[in-house]
Amino acid sequence: MKITLRQLEVFVAIAHLENVSRAATQLNMSQSAASTALLELERHFDCPLFDRLGKSLRLNGNGRGLLPQAEDMLARAGEIEGYLAGGKLAPVAVGATLTIGNYLATLVVVEYLQKNPGSRVALSVCNTRQVIERLHRYELDIGLIEGEASDADLIFEPWIDDELVVFCAPSHPLAAAGSLRSTALAGQKWIVREPGSGTRALFDRAMRSVGVDADVCLELEHTEAIKRAVESGLGVGCLSRLSLREAFRRGSLVEIGTPDLALRRRFQFVRQRQRQVSTATQTFIAECRRLTGEASDTSQLTLPFIA
Repeated sequence: MKITLRQLEVFVAIAHLENVSRAATQLNMSQSAASTALLELERHFDCPLFDRLGKSLRLNGNGRGLLPQAEDMLARAGEIEGYLAGGKLAPVAVGATLTIGNYLATLVVVEYLQKNPGSRVALSVCNTRQVIERLHRYELDIGLIEGEASDADLIFEPWIDDELVVFCAPSHPLAAAGSLRSTALAGQKWIVREPGSGTRALFDRAMRSVGVDADVCLELEHTEAIKRAVESGLGVGCLSRLSLREAFRRGSLVEIGTPDLALRRRFQFVRQRQRQVSTATQTFIAECRRLTGEASDTSQLTLPFIA
């Protein structure tokens, strides 16, 4: 074979880091060795893979076409090494949006690692936009997202349904209302997620659909921070029911019924269309589905940490 796995490792590292020196450091090799490996790969096939821009290297058309194939080959080589070393699965890189990452994905990772000793999972928690961007850069094997997205380069598969809930502090004037029409929410101060999150996108769309221009006084990236701010009486919030179950049980927050707001959504798996699904990724997705079992939505889950 005229291509070595080391050459492909160097190529993939440089593709992600856009710098030979940083790629060499990541691979624990000298800069000259990394440069030589890349040049040998390009010269052997007379096929440049990068545009040289000073010290930066940016993938050209050839490189973009090779990247998913190289990633697949390295993943399969990792699976072979794991098999020969005792049946371990290759590492899997997972990106999860905030609600999923904090309330579902962590338990999936624990179960996955317990069932597959010696395996490795890298779990990144960020918003929907960032998960999509990292999938495009081939930094993730699988994304678990709560936001709606459409992208011809990605494959989306449904997982489980979820619902956003409007809530306030027990001391808030709306706490005793029980259920409100959307017009009653028009003058409220809102504390919500940041733009780019699936939760925020659904909230904005639901409010626009009933003609309400929400007065957002505070945007926060973390659900717990939003809950604390609402508990203080600063305003009204809107988050996944999954993240609010314990607060509702304790009585530290109160649900406000909003029958005319369309706040249901679906958690999804998302992956690169050009990238073959590894055994490790398939196993991780299967563990996600096993965790949620027969539940049709998150309100039916009986997992201990969200009971």
